Amino acid sequence: MKIEWLSLIIFIAFFTSCEKLADEYGPVPPKENELLDGPVEGLSVEEQIQFLNGDIAFNDEVFTAETGLGPVFVGTSCVSCHSGDGKGHPFNQFIRFGQSDTLGNPFADFGDGKNQLQNKAIQGFQPEKLPPGAPFTTLVAPAVTGLGFLDAVPDESILSLADPYDENGDGISGRAHFAYPPEYVQIRPNSISRGGKYIFRFGKKAISYDLLHQTVGAYNQDIGITSLFEPIDPYSGLEEDPEISTQVVNEVVFYLKTLKAPIPRNQNDPDVVSGKQIFSRIQCAACHTPSMKTGYSPIEALSNKGFHPYTDLLLHDMGPGLDDGYTEGFAETSEWRTPPLWGIGLSENSQGGGLFLLHDGRARSIEEAILMHGGEAKNSRDEFNALSNQEKKQLLEFINSL
Repeated sequence: MKIEWLSLIIFIAFFTSCEKLADEYGPVPPKENELLDGPVEGLSVEEQIQFLNGDIAFNDEVFTAETGLGPVFVGTSCVSCHSGDGKGHPFNQFIRFGQSDTLGNPFADFGDGKNQLQNKAIQGFQPEKLPPGAPFTTLVAPAVTGLGFLDAVPDESILSLADPYDENGDGISGRAHFAYPPEYVQIRPNSISRGGKYIFRFGKKAISYDLLHQTVGAYNQDIGITSLFEPIDPYSGLEEDPEISTQVVNEVVFYLKTLKAPIPRNQNDPDVVSGKQIFSRIQCAACHTPSMKTGYSPIEALSNKGFHPYTDLLLHDMGPGLDDGYTEGFAETSEWRTPPLWGIGLSENSQGGGLFLLHDGRARSIEEAILMHGGEAKNSRDEFNALSNQEKKQLLEFINSL
């Protein structure tokens, strides 16, 4: 018994001295709510191993010409666009082009027939250039935390938030993006179909069905990597042997599914509390839905869980100011999927100390992003403009706390 007590005393003394050394001689580790990355709570030991394998592939693997990069590409790794699992920077923005309406892409014969410009190339090759006259949009990568929760939201929950004909007369008419999924995805249980189309929920215009669809597309279009799911080389347009294994793809998908949801901060601060009330009062919450709940998930940590993403996963008309004249799938040119607001207060950390918001990073502050809202968000923008300086400060404090 004396030996056990002595060991405990030595451990406490060692731990205390380490804390003092960290305070005096080194940086204090950031708190959990100051980081975007990290696994969701409740993973089994086997799931934690799978998460770590996906973490390595996502954050540590850098592709070269010898390992399948390119020959034309946008980035050399996943983390090159999602530093710290956060938003991208205009420095590594990417361009989508070719489609100006919902009837299809008249520039589909350009390059590999896809709609993303590969603006970098390995030695001996030339980067792609926009075809003359092609409509295009410039995008920055979104944060990837909490995606597993969004992936597990039942279709019926998303449709319950939609009001495509504005039947309640509030000026907001969000709609789900129904599109045709690729053959390799597994349709969610109890999914709702309309003429062979299913609800897409990921991407700036909700252009990806699920996280496998998004991951496979990113490897192929961003890095030029073929897989069993997408064997077409983005340069030649020809089918090639997989340059990444199905196991690694699945591990990255699992990693994205099990990244924790961003943890809000300062929720008891009086300004944050007041700002939350203002957020609801001026109808920001009509699109940036505060709370959702997952349905069943084979990953128990994600199954039947409430969470707070501040998105409805719907397309909304954002007005002429955010209309790039380009679209994807069956979204209109002025329609954008509501981006989740969770983690927005940590965006500067992943964006190199600056803040670059909206689909292309054009807004340099939360207030600037609000003022660029139009279309269905015009009334909320006008109500924001009518707030007192103190109320604006409180609203911005709340959004920054998410």
